[in-house]
Amino acid sequence: MKDYRYLTGVSTLLMTQASCAGCGMCTLVCPHGVFKMVGKKSQIIDKDGCMECGACVLNCPTGSVAVTPGVGCAAYIIQTWIKGKKLPVSANCC
Repeated sequence: MKDYRYLTGVSTLLMTQASCAGCGMCTLVCPHGVFKMVGKKSQIIDKDGCMECGACVLNCPTGSVAVTPGVGCAAYIIQTWIKGKKLPVSANCC
């Protein structure tokens, strides 16, 4: 989902290609189309589209995907939407 962004370069999303079984679960559960099947393996194609929800991690049977939900600036932006005001920037954000 190329038109949906938080901030560039802050996502904690990582993938270990060597352990990917090619099941495609990450491509199915990611709400922002961050993953794509390339050949028989999944790849991160849009890391900056990741909102760090953790759906990919919870559904990866081989543990090939890692993300720390709420660490990046996505958490900050979501909180400003919910609270309707600017929050102090923490040491874990930006």
